Amino acid sequence: MKSKLPCFFHEGQLEFHPKFEWALGNRIKHPETTRRAESIFRELRKNKDLFDIIEPTRIPLKAIRDSHAYQLMSLYNTASTLDDGETFYPSVFPQRKNANPDPTNIKHAGFYCFDSGTPLDNKTWIAAAWSAGSAYYAADEVGKERSRVSYALSRPPGHHASKDAYGGYCYFNNAAIAAKLLKKKGRVAIVDIDFHHGNGTQEIFYGDDKVLTISVHGDPRLHFPYFCGFPNELGKGKGEGYNLNIILKDKTKINSYLKTLKEIVVPALKKFEPDYLIIAAGFDTYKLDPIGNFDLEVEDYIKIAQVFKKLKLPTVILQEGGYYTKDLGKNVVSFLKGFC
Repeated sequence: MKSKLPCFFHEGQLEFHPKFEWALGNRIKHPETTRRAESIFRELRKNKDLFDIIEPTRIPLKAIRDSHAYQLMSLYNTASTLDDGETFYPSVFPQRKNANPDPTNIKHAGFYCFDSGTPLDNKTWIAAAWSAGSAYYAADEVGKERSRVSYALSRPPGHHASKDAYGGYCYFNNAAIAAKLLKKKGRVAIVDIDFHHGNGTQEIFYGDDKVLTISVHGDPRLHFPYFCGFPNELGKGKGEGYNLNIILKDKTKINSYLKTLKEIVVPALKKFEPDYLIIAAGFDTYKLDPIGNFDLEVEDYIKIAQVFKKLKLPTVILQEGGYYTKDLGKNVVSFLKGFC
C-alpha cells in the first residue's frame, strides 16, 4: 500500500469554461468554473507529504458506455464540432414520450438535458471524459489494492448525470463509472454527501441490489433537483430497499450532521456489508457556499471523514460540488486528512 493518498487529476479538465447559467429566470455567472479545481489542486500541492498527485491515462470508452447511452455520447460529440467560443444552452425541453430526438442536431440537446444551467461547447467532451477518467483510475487504484483510499479531483462533477441525460453541471456520472468498475469485484456502497440530491446516481442503480446508494442532502422541495430525493424513493424490483435518501434542514450544523451519519448512514452501510465504499464528496455544504444552505465549517470535514474511516473499507472519494472557491481547497484537504 502506498504511504501517500493518491489524487487523480488531468489538466484537460480545465478546458471547459462555462460563462453563465440561467437560474430561476436570472442570468448569473456560472458557479462551476475552473477556479474550483485550481483551488483544490493548489491546496493538494501544499501538502506534498500527504498527497501524491497522479495524472490518469485516457478512460476506456467502454467504461463510459457501461453507464451512459450512446445517444448522450453522440450529442457531446456533436457539441465538439461547435466553433471556439460558441456555447449552446438548451431552451426547449420536450416531453420525452412525444419527441423523436436527433443527437447529431445540437438544437435537440434539450431532449437530453433537464435544466438550463448546463451548457455545451466544443470542450465539454474533453473535460467530462478526463473527469470520468480521474474517477475511473481512482477506483482502479483501490480495486487493485495499490491504495486503501484514493481521491479523484473530478471536475466537472457527475452525480446529477443519468444514463441518458445531463444537467446540474454534470455530463458523465463519475460515481457510477467508478462503481461499475468495482462492482466486478464485490458489493459497492455509494454515499453522496453533496448538498444536492444525487439524482443521476440514484436513477442508474435504482433497480440494482449489488450497489447501495445513499444521499444526504438539503430538502429537494426547496433546492435542486426539486423533483426527486425524497425518503419514499427506495428502489424498484430487486433494487427495492437499496436506495436511501436522507433530508436535512437548512442551516444544519456539524453535530446534527454527524448524528445523521452515525445513527442512519453507518448502520445502513453495516447492514449492506459492502466490499467498497465510494463517497461522492460535495462541499457545497460549507457555510459560505453560494448554492448550498448548510452551516459546516472547514474543520468539520475532517470529523465527517473520520466517521467513514472507522468503517475500514477500501474507499474512493470523488469530487462533486463546492462553489465557494476561496475555501474549497481547504475544505477538501480537511476531509482528505481525515483518511490520512
